[in-house]
Amino acid sequence: MRMLKGKLSGPMKKNVANLLLAILALSAISAAQQPDAASSPAAPKPAATADFTQARKLMQEGKLDDAIAQLHAVEAQDPAAKGLALELGTAYYRKNDFPQAIEYLKKANTADPANDEAVQMLGLAYFRGGHPADAIPLLEKVQTWYPRANVDAAYVLGIAYIQTKNYDQARKSFATMFAVPADSAAAYLFTARMLLRQEYDPVAEEYAQKAATLDPKLPLVHFLLGELYLYKSRVPEAIAEFEKEIALNPAHAATYYKLADAYSRVQKYDEADRLLQKSIWLDSTSTGPFILRGKVLEKKGEFDLAVLALQRAATMDPNNPMTHQLLGQAYRNVGKKDDAERELKLAEKLQNSQTLR
Repeated sequence: MRMLKGKLSGPMKKNVANLLLAILALSAISAAQQPDAASSPAAPKPAATADFTQARKLMQEGKLDDAIAQLHAVEAQDPAAKGLALELGTAYYRKNDFPQAIEYLKKANTADPANDEAVQMLGLAYFRGGHPADAIPLLEKVQTWYPRANVDAAYVLGIAYIQTKNYDQARKSFATMFAVPADSAAAYLFTARMLLRQEYDPVAEEYAQKAATLDPKLPLVHFLLGELYLYKSRVPEAIAEFEKEIALNPAHAATYYKLADAYSRVQKYDEADRLLQKSIWLDSTSTGPFILRGKVLEKKGEFDLAVLALQRAATMDPNNPMTHQLLGQAYRNVGKKDDAERELKLAEKLQNSQTLR
């Protein structure tokens, strides 16, 4: 500029000044048109991860309504909070509100299909909500037990197969659960036990007989068949199976007890009493043999001994109304009217309290 300064005439100086002003104006306009970093649209942010520590603590304490209220407060502030749907689904599942649990767990599964816990919890919610067919494909995807479910998914999957009458798949599921070969006698025995518990009696019998055929010396297979026959009042068949079990498994206290039950039903009280004594000698922690022995001794007319057996049962389980009912009758037989009245009133009170639950 210094070099030009002395050589420029007045009009040229004016033109140069105007040109510089124009350049500055254009620069200002260009700068104004550039987007401001502070005001430009922000890129979408990933969903925030909320802190669910307090809600989980409330769930562990059994305060499910408080946990759900807290989680809904988070939902009101940020419906898309990462993990929120799974937490709400879990809370409703724990509350046994399965329709609500399913609603939120479906959202969790849609948001993150790779989350095995969400998949399993949704399957369990379907199962416990009475939809085993919907539960099966989800539970098939995951065979892991997540602690918050409070259940073994392999067991639930097996029961879901039973409820949909897919018994072979149930057997394979229980085989996995108990780590035995799917076509083994043990797998058939485990499945028969589950079938009996679900009151699928004919299929349970079929599977128990298959187990006995595959391995006639398998412990507890004849015991299960005996239980099944006793349940169906097929007493001679039950006696035969229990006797087979004792021959194979002579230290099994429960078999002596069940065989005694079978003999008492055909009024063979002496045989029943001898078996009950053996059962009690092998295992004195179960109340069943003491209660049954009280009944058997009363039938034999040995009332004092019946009182002793039932007193022992009442000490072991003071909240069993049947024990107090039988003990009241036994006291009446030995002429202890006050004791009899006390026990019969207690039996009625316990029965009423259980009915109200």
